[in-house]
Amino acid sequence: MNIEQIREDFPVLQRKIKGKPIVYLDNAATSLKPKQVIAAERNYYENVGANVHRGLHILSEEASREHENAHETVAKFLGAKKEETIFVRNATEGMNLMMYSLMNSSFFKKGDKIVVSKMEHHSNIVPWQFLEKKLGVKLEYVGLLDNYELDMNDFEKKASGAKLVSITGASNTVATLPDIRAIEKLAHKEGALVHIDGAQLVPHHETNFGSLNIDFLSFSGHKMLAPTGTGALVAKKKLLEDLEPFMFGGDMIHSVQWHSSTWNTLPNKYEAGTPNIAGSYGIKAAVEYLKKIGMANIAKQEERLTKIAIEELSRINSIKMFCPKNEKKQGGIVLFESSKLSAHELAMALSESENICIRSGMHCAEPLVSSLNKEGLARASFYFYNTEEEVRFFARALKDVLASFG
Repeated sequence: MNIEQIREDFPVLQRKIKGKPIVYLDNAATSLKPKQVIAAERNYYENVGANVHRGLHILSEEASREHENAHETVAKFLGAKKEETIFVRNATEGMNLMMYSLMNSSFFKKGDKIVVSKMEHHSNIVPWQFLEKKLGVKLEYVGLLDNYELDMNDFEKKASGAKLVSITGASNTVATLPDIRAIEKLAHKEGALVHIDGAQLVPHHETNFGSLNIDFLSFSGHKMLAPTGTGALVAKKKLLEDLEPFMFGGDMIHSVQWHSSTWNTLPNKYEAGTPNIAGSYGIKAAVEYLKKIGMANIAKQEERLTKIAIEELSRINSIKMFCPKNEKKQGGIVLFESSKLSAHELAMALSESENICIRSGMHCAEPLVSSLNKEGLARASFYFYNTEEEVRFFARALKDVLASFG
């Protein structure tokens, strides 16, 4: 990859504040958007503007065609079928859609077991807590090893008799990359459905829904160059045909009578109301951009950056990292604390001194993060447009900030 050429596509990276460039290391929260994606979304508003599936005029036909093409593009990118790919606002909505559809279809009964891990995002905890209170299901958490990898021995025990296993494909905090194939095999052996939270996986690693043999995959578009308000829940066709939708209204229906309705074909059955049409233009452009670069190239670049970050932060005495500290076993995230400053103080100091953007706090994973530091932790997260120089600069700036406090 020609990183410098790639960086020219990202307007935010050309911006300077107080004469200094932006060093954007908050990619796990959301990615920057290239001009190709911005142009695609603008094209819809400036040149089309019409609704989809609701008119035979030329503008509606054009919008509908591009909206359908976006489904096809995203599905192929993930090794799925178009009818298996439901557009949602983000991974959170995808998980809630899955939860409500399973509940509406009477999939769960009192005492059924749902298994998650202790490194899950709130989006993969709170929906199941809701079912725990509403239906009396049993929610169990798989522990982590000392190096923050998933404890597969504990998983095997917890998965016994499970009805659903819902695990992150890549942690947004400790950065662990669980063995999805091993999880799938053990869970399916127990007769459980398998959902993978792909919010931190799909943007960074080649992900093939079909070959993974999982039942559900959710992800957010905004973490992979696409506009906010985009994403998908991918699910096996048979499941989507059998389950009930949870949102009702326009476009998800086939026919409506005074006291009964029938549902539309997939994926429309689960996409009620006017969709984020401009976002469909944008996510299609984002996927095309990622495909052009190549997911294998993206993964290699992030491995290099992660390796450098781990090495550099290991040299700072007051810094402690919470991750496997192995670029082969984790994503492009380094979660850390300092014995000298709180996470929020670190983040503000780096921003004010050098325009370095990192995140601090609980990272939407409060049960895990608060168990490590009750005040929260700092997180630097990388994407393919980051450079080795930026990572080293971040480490030097961090060292300088800490040195100024003695």
